[in-house]
Amino acid sequence: MPSRFEPCGLTQLYGLKYGTLPLVRRTGGLADTVSDCSLENLADGVASGFVFEDSNAWSLLRAIRRAFVLWSRPSLWRFVQRQAMAMDFSWQVAAKSYRELYYRLK
Repeated sequence: MPSRFEPCGLTQLYGLKYGTLPLVRRTGGLADTVSDCSLENLADGVASGFVFEDSNAWSLLRAIRRAFVLWSRPSLWRFVQRQAMAMDFSWQVAAKSYRELYYRLK
């Protein structure tokens, strides 16, 4: 989703849940929910999609090319798909995070 503005998209969450790795521009809720398939994120086991910075065709094209490189490695692609599908954006997780934050602020 090459959005210029996205306060809280749901489409990327649907993609993550069903193993469709999203390709997004780093903005709003997209930046909060999709972790780029950088080498560091792949090594840390947190990669879940393809993120690009600038709102132009070249940045989008580079992200598409990176997606094709990962797609050409089926075992790694499936690994990232499984990671993405295991992500939990439920209210239970959000409530627990907020509760822990509030307790730390006491």
